[in-house]
Amino acid sequence: MSAADTTTPAKVPPPRPAPPPPSAPRRPRAKGTSAGAGTPWLLLAPCLLVLLLVMGYPLVRLVTLSFQKFGQSQLWGFQPAESVGFDNFTKVLGDGEFWAVVVRTIVFAAGCVVFTMVVGMLIALLLQRVSGWVKTLINIALVASWGMPIIVATTVFKWLFDADYGILNAVLSRLPGVDLIGHNWFASGPQGLAVIMLLVIWGAVPFVVITLSAGLTQVPKELEEAARLDGAGAWGVFRYVTLPILKPIIVMLTTLSVIWDMGVFPQVFVMRNGHPEAEFQLLTTYSYDRAFVVNDYGQGSAIALITVLLLLGVVAVYMRQMLKIGEVE
Repeated sequence: MSAADTTTPAKVPPPRPAPPPPSAPRRPRAKGTSAGAGTPWLLLAPCLLVLLLVMGYPLVRLVTLSFQKFGQSQLWGFQPAESVGFDNFTKVLGDGEFWAVVVRTIVFAAGCVVFTMVVGMLIALLLQRVSGWVKTLINIALVASWGMPIIVATTVFKWLFDADYGILNAVLSRLPGVDLIGHNWFASGPQGLAVIMLLVIWGAVPFVVITLSAGLTQVPKELEEAARLDGAGAWGVFRYVTLPILKPIIVMLTTLSVIWDMGVFPQVFVMRNGHPEAEFQLLTTYSYDRAFVVNDYGQGSAIALITVLLLLGVVAVYMRQMLKIGEVE
């Protein structure tokens, strides 16, 4: 037996367990979290201050005047303003002419909004199917019409529809059986408001087209192809695929269009040379006439305040729709 066989084997100590990895150092809690939460408000403060000065004071003044008897005597300081409570609102709401103006304004705004959205959607869909250079030309034309000042656009439309020198009457009279030479489009309220409506639509369509075109780029092509494979036609793809995806944008554009079209003033005022007839009166021009033509600033302010309340109702409907869309998503 060798010596190697007689020696006892040395005991090997068991391996030590590996030390645990060092834990990540704890971040100290940020001090002054309330100050961090107030940073956005601090950044928004200049903008909010400007809005408060530009819109806050006139709105407060409007509300104050609507509850006062305020005419030329009060304007020039000969007599103090007299509080009359709700008398201005009672007179306005009890006036049949006011309700005729309200109905006319709602019909006018509804027509502008419907035609603006329909024409804007059709042009936006068309832009998805034309070549690049055609799309560029159309976008240039849209931006040019959108950037044109309202006074300039109104002057151009006055020339187009002029009874004596208007080019539209001359062009339409070349059609067989049509004779519009010397036709006055503003001889009746419906025709004149239709011309003004066309002017408003012409100025509003570019914004709708550009916004909807941006929204159409977010519609997945896979969903459209799947709908076509399932047998859906062009209308089916638009109704069940494109329209639901564009719904938030359409709701936003419709609400903004209602607000803008309810507040149309320069188009009517300039088109009628600063003196809109009774058949052309909308809420904005009617409030202006009551305040600055009749010199009853109290009733004019009351009409303007009622208009603001109507628009706030539109905004409330918009906010409710947007909240519903957010819950679905």
